[in-house]
Formats: sequence, C-alpha cells, structure tokens
Amino acid sequence: MTLRSPVTPRRTPTPTRAFVISVVNAFITKLGTIGIGIALARLLGPEEFGTYAVAFVALVAVLSFNELGVSLAIVRWPGDPKDIAATVTTISATCSVLLFGVSYAAAPYFTAAMGNEAATDVVRVMAVCIVLNGLVATPAALLQRNFRQGQRMVIDQVNVWLGAGASLILVIAGMGAMSLAVGRVLASLVAGVLFLIYSPLPYRFGFSLKGARQLLAFGLPLAGASMVVFAVGYVDQLVAGKMLGPVALGLYVMAFNMAGWPSSLLSPPLRSVAPATFARLQDRPGDMQSALLSLTGALAAVLLPVCAVMMGCAVPLVMLVYGDAWAPAGLALFWLAPLTAVRVLHELFYDYLVILGLSGPIFTVQLMALAALVPALIVGAIYGGMSGLAAAPVAVAVVVTSPMYLRAMKRANVSLRAVAVRLFRPFMVAVAAGVGCSLLSQSVRSPMEAVLLSAGVGVLAMGLTLAFGRRDIADVRRWGRGRAPEEAWT
Repeated sequence: MTLRSPVTPRRTPTPTRAFVISVVNAFITKLGTIGIGIALARLLGPEEFGTYAVAFVALVAVLSFNELGVSLAIVRWPGDPKDIAATVTTISATCSVLLFGVSYAAAPYFTAAMGNEAATDVVRVMAVCIVLNGLVATPAALLQRNFRQGQRMVIDQVNVWLGAGASLILVIAGMGAMSLAVGRVLASLVAGVLFLIYSPLPYRFGFSLKGARQLLAFGLPLAGASMVVFAVGYVDQLVAGKMLGPVALGLYVMAFNMAGWPSSLLSPPLRSVAPATFARLQDRPGDMQSALLSLTGALAAVLLPVCAVMMGCAVPLVMLVYGDAWAPAGLALFWLAPLTAVRVLHELFYDYLVILGLSGPIFTVQLMALAALVPALIVGAIYGGMSGLAAAPVAVAVVVTSPMYLRAMKRANVSLRAVAVRLFRPFMVAVAAGVGCSLLSQSVRSPMEAVLLSAGVGVLAMGLTLAFGRRDIADVRRWGRGRAPEEAWT
C-alpha cells in the first residue's frame, strides 16, 4: 500500500514554526477537552470515572513500550529515514498485535489487582488502540522529524474532538465508562487513517536484518526506560486503585488530569520539537547545550508560576470546575501541581540524553526513582490517604530523581550552574505566588472569587518571570530559525 501526502508545504518547516503550531494545537485541544471533560465528569461521577481510569492506565502502560522504542530512531537517524522506515513499520505493527493479545487475555487479572473488575470489558475495548498506535508509529515519527506540525495539528484536532464528542453522546445515552473507551477507539481509527494520508514517505512493510539490529540496539534500552517511566508516572494511580478504591482513584485521576493542564499545553509541543532540534545540533555540542539551556529558561518562566497558582487555590479550583462532589480531589491537586512542573523539566532532560544516545543512564534514573517511589506511595496512602499518596511522588522527584538527572546532565558536559541560573528567579517568583494564592483561598469563601483573585496573582507572577526570561525566549526563537544566539551566557 502506498499513500502520499496530499499537502505540499509552501515553506520549509522550522523548529520555531513547528513549536508555535504545536502550542496552538495543544491550546485548542486542551480547551475542548477541558470543556467536554467537565461535562463528562459531572455526568459520570467519581466512581464511573474511576472505572475508565483503570482502563486508561492499562492502555498507557502498554503504549509506553508498544513499538520497542524503534520509532524514535527515525527522529534521530543521521541518514535518510527511508532506509529504515519499512523495517520500523514491520517491527512496530508486529509488536502491537502481540501486545493486544496479551492485554486482552490479562485484562481480568489487571482489573482484579486494581480492585475494579467491572473495568475488564473497558480495558479490552481500549486495547484496540494498541494496534492502531503501532500501525502508524512510523508516519507519526516522520512528521515529527520533518517538523510537519501543521498536518499533525489536523490529526490531533480530529482525534480529540471526534473522540470527546462521541464519548459525550454515548454517556448521555447511558453507556457509562464504556462510552469513553468506544470514543477513544473511534477517534484513534480515524486519526490512524489521517497519519497514513499525511505520511511524508510511502507506507510500506519490509525488513532489513542489519537495520533491525541497529534499531533494536537503540530502541530496546529506550523501551525498557519507557516502561519504567510509565511506572514512575502512573504507579501512584495503581496504588490509589488498589489501596483506596475506585472512588478515590476517580478523584485522584481527576486531580492528576487537572495538574496536567499546564504541561499538556507545553509538553507535547516541546517533545515534538526539542528532540528533532537537538538531533540537528548533535554534531555541534556547544550549540546543542546552549539550546537546552535556552529551552530550560523559557519553559521555567511559563510553567512555574502557573503550577504555583494551581497549588495555592487547589480546592476552590476543583469545586468551581467540577462541583462540590469532586472537592476532595483538591487535596491531591495541591501536591500534583508542583510535581507537574518538575516532571516537564525532567522530560526535557530525558529527550536531551536520548539524542546523545545515553539510554543507559536514563534507565538507571527511572529505575532508582521507581524503587524509591513504590514504598513511599504505600506509606503515604496508609498514613495520609489521598494527600499522602500525592505527596510521595513530589518527595521522590526532589530527593531522588532530580539529583540523578542533574548528575547525568553533568556527565554530558552541561553546566549545572547555568541550569540553576535559569531556574532560580522563576522558582522564587512561583513560591511567592503560591503562598499568596493560598492565603487568598483561605480568606475568601467563594470558590469563584478565590480562583479569580489567584489568577490575578498568577498574571503578575508570569509577567515577572517572562521579563526575567526574555533573553532565553529570544534565544529559543533564534534556535528555532536555525541561527545560534549572538553570545552565550551562564
């Protein structure tokens, strides 16, 4: 089968243009999903939402290593990606079909371990997305490599709006948690067709033994790291479902999703552009490091004040958006908001190390974080309930994961002093904003008033951080246009 893109870009895609389009894409996507998500949460309630959350965790677990990490090799491949595209397609499709079978058979055991056997059929329906994801892994990676974010925006918008709209209709029709799974599969199917249409290269199956060896040598350590990354990111939800029950899981997942609002606007665009940008600079180590530092400063200027405001007005924000029934989720949001900021920065470091080919240190960092996280979550859940459960990942991220990432970055010859310079001012402004929002939330009874006043504090805080980070933002724009900044600074 040969499918070619019907669209020929008029201008050569650049990282800056790709990032801007990605941000617009993420903003429109998140605006829609938040609105529909609010409607779904109010219609379903914490228990039904918890049932869907069990299935979603299962899906993310499998997708984290679905194609053994070989598709990312296309992004960093130094030669013509055409040489390996067919082999990547064969490997990813084969793995996805095998993993679908395993997931279907293991669904009852997984849901029993999560304490919600009613989610078994939902898990099995969601597993169809595994196959669809594997089939389009190559076109998706090619679009990322070539900065084709315009076409990716079309795909993402169809995916989100079709899935959310179908789920909303089915919820109203009374299908409960299954409606979310059906909507997700339908949207993934249509998005898969669009990936094939927009693929920069003809979609073909093939196999080269030499190419497969090179791909697996790169991909297998990364797939192992991705599995551990998933565990670090979602083991808290596994513990919540097992120890606190499906209702608490629904509340916790809702808080987790809310905490991810800022990162969902920045992280996908960043991760669609940063690896390709680093890959283009990997033969110029100094420029590659400068690009990393500029991205770190610009990201901190935007992300830290937003997460601080969410932390300060966590409970009023949840009550205003989702209603009083979801108020306990604010206890988890208080901790998960700052955790989001830390994890986005870790993702940037992760992508940098991946492009350098340092899969081993990445795996070690994630493995050590997981080893510390599991007992911390259990202790937190026992002694602090949902609040203790949410606080545990923050402690591990600060005490274990961050120092290990910084050590790995130092070994990659990145100046830690320069990293600290980029983070210090935004961090101090964010702390002040978080404390101010917390005091306002405690002194104002109306959730709406508390959120509006906190938003005002957040605007002032972001104005300061953007002023402090204006040089980094300008440097990011220069890197995106393919030009180095006029002079480096530390």
